[in-house]
Amino acid sequence: MTILTGPGSMLRAGLSAATLAVALACAPLAGPAYARAAPESFAELVDQVSNSVVNITTSTTVAAPTGEMPNFPPGSPFEDLFRDFGLPNPNAPNGPNGRGAPRRSNALGSGFVISEDGYIVTNNHVIEDADEIEIEFFSGKRLDAKLVGTDPKTDIALLKVESDSPLPFVAFGDSDAVRVGDWVMAMGNPLGQGFSASAGIISARNRELSGSYDDYLQTDAAINRGNSGGPLFDMEGEVVGVNTAILSPNGGSIGIGFSMASNVVAKVVDQLKEYGETRRGWLGVKIQDVTADMAEAMGLEAPEGALVSEVPDGPAKEAGIEAGDVITSFDGGEVKSTRDLVRRVADAPVGEKVRVTVMRDGEAKTLLVTLGRREAAEGEQPPKAVQAPQEVEKDMLGLTVTPLTDELRTEMGLTKEANGLVIKQIDETSSAYEKGLRVGDLITEVGQKPVSAVDDFEERVQAAKDAGRKSILLLIRRAGEPRFVALPVE
Repeated sequence: MTILTGPGSMLRAGLSAATLAVALACAPLAGPAYARAAPESFAELVDQVSNSVVNITTSTTVAAPTGEMPNFPPGSPFEDLFRDFGLPNPNAPNGPNGRGAPRRSNALGSGFVISEDGYIVTNNHVIEDADEIEIEFFSGKRLDAKLVGTDPKTDIALLKVESDSPLPFVAFGDSDAVRVGDWVMAMGNPLGQGFSASAGIISARNRELSGSYDDYLQTDAAINRGNSGGPLFDMEGEVVGVNTAILSPNGGSIGIGFSMASNVVAKVVDQLKEYGETRRGWLGVKIQDVTADMAEAMGLEAPEGALVSEVPDGPAKEAGIEAGDVITSFDGGEVKSTRDLVRRVADAPVGEKVRVTVMRDGEAKTLLVTLGRREAAEGEQPPKAVQAPQEVEKDMLGLTVTPLTDELRTEMGLTKEANGLVIKQIDETSSAYEKGLRVGDLITEVGQKPVSAVDDFEERVQAAKDAGRKSILLLIRRAGEPRFVALPVE
């Protein structure tokens, strides 16, 4: 029996994944649920969808290297090393074939056809900065592609080829209907080896990696370099994900791959096809999740919703949304977290009027907001606050605070309109320090009301104690960015 080993993985020939899955499916179960047996073969599924999967080759012009490069004696082994890895020969003279000339760089990836007239989906990172894009079909046919549009936020790109005949294509499935444990099949061009299929299950849903709009399906179907942009199929032959990333200590598959959910991709593709760019809704608020101590400080029943930390000029401000509001519903859909709100707003059409429900001072309030466009609004500056009074220091809740003065504004790089209390000292054994507050933070609100004097701070803390609160909510700014923090008042 042959055993293939690698870092963190082992495959033993003679016991296939399908055999193992069938064996487990036949084992007795403790409860009334029954597992479904693994398919005997994926061959019919491969035959059904393979003609729609493509290999993508890109070509990019790389600028000539600048600066000094080491020179080696003629005939040195290092000359072979540079040649084998496609690097310019450091001993070559400047010129068309020397180190002073630009050179071409090629990259490989995968994609899939979504319409008979030649629209193709892939990852943005597959074609980013490419001068030329060539599509190779399962039949061996090759066509040049043009870029229709990209969305770096979801790492999706839409290409178009012109064909004399209709192309085989696949449709998007409903990624929300996919369950953990469902069988899936990945196809693509792993490590440049050509068309390849791998099978596995959905290991997890709703994974986040680094983006605001992340909604990844996690799978143990083998995904390697070159699979990027390829489709993840369900057993009906519909695309439920676009293979995008892997988690690996060695660059190879260890059974943790991520595919952007088709319900996200389909909406992006529709916009790229219609506009050549994305047009996401924009509410115009800065938000953060509600923690348990924040919920207690605000008198909320549960730590749910999206807490508004700032409202710059925009749709939300015009509609009357205020800092300290907790958004609990958007356009009729429940908002459990900031992630829920970001996705719902992004999916809503620009210019649409939507109902937004907020909790304010313990009461629900519904406002009508006309959404703006996210792409046009990015980069806007936050609003400024109001004037501060005379300087007085006070020790409260492990903090030594003082109002802003003109001298402090200059020292901190703030405008004359900035207002609040500056943290001058902090007890490093206090809850305030543990919660992340630091010297130099600017406290602009205490108990969801603006503060301009230390007496305001003291009065709000006492009011929270009198009301039986265990915590009080502070709004602080650090480098211009707002953040709510709940501090215990006992």
